[in-house]
Amino acid sequence: MPFTTSEITDAGKIGLDFYLKNNSIDQVAVERPLLKRLAGDKRSAPGAKQYIVEQLRYRYQSNFQWFNGAGVVTYNRRQTIEQANYAWRSAHDGFALDEDRLAQNGIIVVDDPKAARSASQAERIQLTNLIEEQTEVLRLGFQEKFSQELHRDGTQSADAVTGLDALVSLTPSTGTVGGIDAAGASNVYWRNYAQTGLTITTTTGTILDYLEVGWRACVRNGGKPNMILMGSDFLDGFRNFILKTFGGAGGMSYANGTIGKRIDAGTEMMTFHGVDCTWSPEFSDLQAFTGAATSWEKRCYFLNTNHVKLRPLEGHDMITRKPPRAYDKYEYYWGLTWRGALTTNRRNAHAVFAIA
Repeated sequence: MPFTTSEITDAGKIGLDFYLKNNSIDQVAVERPLLKRLAGDKRSAPGAKQYIVEQLRYRYQSNFQWFNGAGVVTYNRRQTIEQANYAWRSAHDGFALDEDRLAQNGIIVVDDPKAARSASQAERIQLTNLIEEQTEVLRLGFQEKFSQELHRDGTQSADAVTGLDALVSLTPSTGTVGGIDAAGASNVYWRNYAQTGLTITTTTGTILDYLEVGWRACVRNGGKPNMILMGSDFLDGFRNFILKTFGGAGGMSYANGTIGKRIDAGTEMMTFHGVDCTWSPEFSDLQAFTGAATSWEKRCYFLNTNHVKLRPLEGHDMITRKPPRAYDKYEYYWGLTWRGALTTNRRNAHAVFAIA
């Protein structure tokens, strides 16, 4: 009792929509902490010819003056707005099922609706099981690769988005981000804080000193960071430095009543200035296939998610697709697409560190 071609394609589309609706990306578990946070705070962007634009106030151009009595004062015309332009990009993933594979699963397909009869319950179960498996792995695979790409600098492909490694750069005074040259003498504001070579030697390590300096730089330039991401090596080094330097005989924290500082550290949770230090398991995979000179596992990011946003184009955020069957192949197709960019409107609100 065969299915028609339209029933097959509709079943895949319905299954894919169901999985996206009930397993949405903003419910991703901690295994993908950056994507989880960005997807939860995403902000759609209107369709644009080429760029998603972030408006920046990069100076005040104050004309402040002292004067006395009838003294002459002056006025100026202020130009305080700069634009950061991020090229939006398109992402795709999809799967195909040919009629032989369908037949191997006890599913027969015909083109003529008149030749089709109602499929049996067993056939419907077989089709449901096959579609469920394909749509589930499509969602998971898209999620995995999309999340990894959001971490990278965008140079891996001419069609890739600019990712975290460029927005919050280890070399913030070089390169062009959002169309703004960070090396320009007048563009110092367009640089995140970065410090590598942090040491974790007990009592003499520099890790806390630089984290404090970076924290203050972020707070000065956009507010308190609300997300801290760490690779395995950085997390272990930070934890062990704290425990060995300040832990004492059995303590898990250090408090100095004179300066009012407290550092909480442990095997289950660590915080810095009250923000949870989140371990990113993805950093290991990123290092494995990028071979970055500064290991992802040795990195730590201070992020302010008010100033870094996932910006899908309106109407293009994780869209399920049902392309027609090709005339020369007895095969059916289902796809998933996304269009948009990852943007920041204040690079100096973020920081990146790396241990030696």
